[in-house]
Amino acid sequence: MSTVPPGPGSGPTAGPPDPSEIVVPADRRVPESVHRRRWAILAVLLFSLLIVVLDNSILNVAMKTIASPAPTGLGATQSELEWAINSYTLVFAGILFTAGLLGDRLGRKKVLLFGMVVFGIGSVLSAVAGSSGELIAFRAVMGFGGAFVMPATLAIIMNVFEREEQPKAIGIWAGAVGLAIAIGPITGGILLDHFWWGSVFLVNVPIVLIGLIAMVLLVPDSKDPDPGRLDPLGVLLSVAGLVLLVYGIIKGGQLADFTDPEVFGTAGGGLLILVLFVLHERRSTHPAIDVRYFRNPAFSAAVSSIALVFFALMGTTFFIVFYTQSVRGYTPLQSGLLLLPLAAAQMIFAPRARLVVDRFGARAVCAVGMVLVAASTAGFLLLDADTPIWVLEVLFFVQGTAMAHIMPPATVSIMQSLPREKAGSGSAVNNTFRQVGGALGVAVLGSVLSTTYRNGIGDELAAVPGLSGSARHAAGESIEATLGLAEKLGPAGKALVAPANDAFIHAMHVTVIGATGVALLGAAVVALFLPGRGSAPTGAAPRPEAEREQAEAGT
Repeated sequence: MSTVPPGPGSGPTAGPPDPSEIVVPADRRVPESVHRRRWAILAVLLFSLLIVVLDNSILNVAMKTIASPAPTGLGATQSELEWAINSYTLVFAGILFTAGLLGDRLGRKKVLLFGMVVFGIGSVLSAVAGSSGELIAFRAVMGFGGAFVMPATLAIIMNVFEREEQPKAIGIWAGAVGLAIAIGPITGGILLDHFWWGSVFLVNVPIVLIGLIAMVLLVPDSKDPDPGRLDPLGVLLSVAGLVLLVYGIIKGGQLADFTDPEVFGTAGGGLLILVLFVLHERRSTHPAIDVRYFRNPAFSAAVSSIALVFFALMGTTFFIVFYTQSVRGYTPLQSGLLLLPLAAAQMIFAPRARLVVDRFGARAVCAVGMVLVAASTAGFLLLDADTPIWVLEVLFFVQGTAMAHIMPPATVSIMQSLPREKAGSGSAVNNTFRQVGGALGVAVLGSVLSTTYRNGIGDELAAVPGLSGSARHAAGESIEATLGLAEKLGPAGKALVAPANDAFIHAMHVTVIGATGVALLGAAVVALFLPGRGSAPTGAAPRPEAEREQAEAGT
């Protein structure tokens, strides 16, 4: 019979074993009572995932309304609007890793229910916020709840599906994310056409209530049967490091200046603390997560590819909203409908990606997917003020198809590289790198967009008579700010519209080049380091039949 080396903390001098030396016990079978209702459980989990992803995309279309003076909106400034989005992202990314660890220790169902309740409370408070400051604070509450929902859904999937069905389930999970990205702006547009701005948050409440009832009735609980001792220092370092890093990234994008002391001070401090976290975890006899798992090519390459693809994706979708609404003149609802090809491609292909992976291997599929992301991103160079809109739709469909062949196999590589008992930690790492990659993409590429746009529109703003230096600086922040000034100037402001559109399109093209380069870097990482066809993830649990063969052989 195969033996299992002592785990972390088994002796006075024991440290975390090298993953290459780990022999994980055979993957336990899912109880029959759970196995029979696994697809119903998946549907409930997708329901909870839907509101977390949907809410962020809904908020994007409500920005203009919230910026309107009361009683239509809150009269939020550009900076306040950014922090209404970023307060959620900051708390969400900072707490994700800890939330995954707590799910492994306390039970994923308990953590999921807790997260849903907090998210629902935050939604109600956001809907009735009386000022921009309150909205920012209540969005942070929503981010705190969402951080407990996101990793728990994926961890529970790993514990209710057998290993051979996990790729299919994760493909459906990834497809649901694409659905939420698309229906968010559409739902937001419909709500804003009929109700006040707070309805985009209040719509979460019935979904939360239905989800909670279904979870209590259907979803089983699971946790790590041997979680070991707590690592409070490791948890504290991870939270502090991630919060400071994400804050610095966000602030850099907001200021369009990554050399500002507040930016490199906080981001640099966050990186330093994360380095200390890694060093602490390597030396600890009871680590929060065994960082040596990153020696596993399947794990580290998949995590890197997710971060890089979301860097490129979030950076490009950030400016596409301004292109469709500000340059092309589409309404929020119409802009949301334009995203349907992106979502449709993910919904169609993500659940079937496993079939392509079975034939060609994860490395080939993910590498081709990353190249397609780069190609579709580069395709945005074709867009100008008069390009037929079907070109954008084709690019969205190609991009969605590419994403559908990256996220499922990359996520499967991450989750199957760890024992099932550590599913919460693996899911947290997956989602943390995705969030940080996306935040970095919005901040860095958004900074490139803003700086290039300001340089392009500067001469035209300088020629406006009677415009003060501060007003000129504010008007150059974004195309929305310039068009707002043009509207205030009346007939004299019409001369700014065409230069603003030209400056934005040029800035968008410069930004696209950067996003394409990042996607190509991701393709290189995947091609070089992700295991090829037929390679089993190091540290992954062997199939039960293989374990039985070992037992019969007397090993």
